[in-house]
Amino acid sequence: MKNFKKVITFSMAALLVMGMVSCGNDGGNDNGGGSTDGTSSEAKTEDGGKKDEGKKDDSKTDDGKKDDGKKDDGGSKDTKSSSGEIKEFTAFHAVPGTEIDADNEVQQIIAEKIGAKCKDTWLVGQTAAEAMGVRIAGGDYPDFVTAGAALPQMVDAGTAVAFDEYWDDYPNIKKFYSDAQWNAIKGEWDHVYLMPQFGKRYMYDTGTIHNDEAFWIQTRVLKDQDYPKLETLDEYFDCIEKYIEKHPTMEDGTPNIGYSILCEDWRYFCLENAPFFLDGYPNDGCCIVDENTHKAIDYNTTPTAKKYFKKLNEEYHKGIIDPETFSMNYDTYISKMSTGRVCGMCDQHWDFNDGELAIKQAALEKAELKGCTYVPQGIVIEKGIKERYHSDAALDVSNGITITTSCQDIPGAMQFINDLLDPEIHTLRNWGVEGEDYLVGDDGLFYRTQEMRDNAAQESYRNHHLCPYPYFPLYGGMALDGINACNPDNQPKEFYDSLSDEVKECLSAYNAETYTQLLNPSGENAPWYPMWSYSNNLTSDTDNGLAWANMADIKHQWLPEVCKADDFDAKWDEYMKAYNDNCDVQCFLDSLDAEIQRRIDVAEGKN
Repeated sequence: MKNFKKVITFSMAALLVMGMVSCGNDGGNDNGGGSTDGTSSEAKTEDGGKKDEGKKDDSKTDDGKKDDGKKDDGGSKDTKSSSGEIKEFTAFHAVPGTEIDADNEVQQIIAEKIGAKCKDTWLVGQTAAEAMGVRIAGGDYPDFVTAGAALPQMVDAGTAVAFDEYWDDYPNIKKFYSDAQWNAIKGEWDHVYLMPQFGKRYMYDTGTIHNDEAFWIQTRVLKDQDYPKLETLDEYFDCIEKYIEKHPTMEDGTPNIGYSILCEDWRYFCLENAPFFLDGYPNDGCCIVDENTHKAIDYNTTPTAKKYFKKLNEEYHKGIIDPETFSMNYDTYISKMSTGRVCGMCDQHWDFNDGELAIKQAALEKAELKGCTYVPQGIVIEKGIKERYHSDAALDVSNGITITTSCQDIPGAMQFINDLLDPEIHTLRNWGVEGEDYLVGDDGLFYRTQEMRDNAAQESYRNHHLCPYPYFPLYGGMALDGINACNPDNQPKEFYDSLSDEVKECLSAYNAETYTQLLNPSGENAPWYPMWSYSNNLTSDTDNGLAWANMADIKHQWLPEVCKADDFDAKWDEYMKAYNDNCDVQCFLDSLDAEIQRRIDVAEGKN
């Protein structure tokens, strides 16, 4: 069994929690897991579709396994207790989210079908490390947890249940990943103690939503300047500056905000990781990997990093960047965005989706806000660099759902997860109720009326009616019927029909019909990708893990000051000295080099 020591610094805990979010396609929080329309999002709560009718003889999952469409080996028939009562489980997910209503309608429908329900609770007023630390210290857990950085401590304490000791009786769980993937999830442990929720694709990705990181900008800003082609960081900020100069306020006199940055806790990736994107590299999270030499490069010290932070410094002093940006918390960040005032930001879509949902809801009554939703821009530091913001989904083996030893009915908990993977239940989680939330055409394709879309845009409706169970495992890509996409956002026609006229006009100006078409297509993932799945597992009991923690500490401390400094060059030099004096960066890079080569060897069959 792995032997992990307790993480001893704030930043290390924060970095490990980033296992939930480091790759935008695979995790995150949208209103407790909702997508742009209130159902499940591509990265987190995927799949859905009409009930399997056994028409999938030739369909395969992304790991090559054939799905025969049969439900008699893993359906919902055994979940109800012998008394016929509905079992009630509890779960805590160490990320922010919104609790659904106690009388949620779809949750009750699911409960009646499978004989069980679960009350999901979310992170409120604490960091993930603090919240899990309290539970670990007291030894008191709910039935399920998404523990993030705290899972190794739970395993060491013997409070995490081994999935592989039970899964032979729960085929929907066992077949969710291939044997190779389960082995990767198990790693150096003796058993499998978590089930990653995200990154599992059925058939293929329909490619409508960009749930990853980008430089986002409101459609009203682009329209104001006749939809310019934005490629570089200078062009992006020039566009926002021109808009703010012409439109300093909203119609009600509230000042517009040119650019906002979220720097709180682990979400400071919105500030610090742009340099590797600007240089045309994909989201490896902790480093740049040279594709020719297979060596890790520290993106924090590249010439592009200095240019990027100097640009932020300039925009801060011009008043384009929100003066409160370096001190505000996540709630404030989302609250400001919800007003429609924020013209742009660098973020992952799942991270700010709550704010965009609020804009869409308010736009139903306030026309001015219809141009305040965001589209992604593949910004680079200079022309000629090929941007790589959009990537294929990747499996994060460092984070997932865990059953705890506090659960009094472990077989029932396994059955609950098993049943949530049933095709019929997937449809309820991701699309809602047929006739109320979607309709089925003669061709078998799901679609929605405008009233259904408007309902899904309303938070009160989502909380009372929809139940995606967003932090329990789901498939992405296509639905198990092989006809529909996993959810409305990923159904190409439904996605386009649900867009506002303002967004349609914007996409049309760029000869696009989806958000992903505004960016370069995702290429094949390199064998080492993503390296964040390695760094997320580091702890401070190793030299390289301590170096990684110290790098984060220094960046948290210095980067806001660098962006605000009156003398940027002098402050940058101070920052670089503190960084190099306090962080054994080479130790960290050496460990990345070894892991990169190990992954290449595995891919080539040498290991």
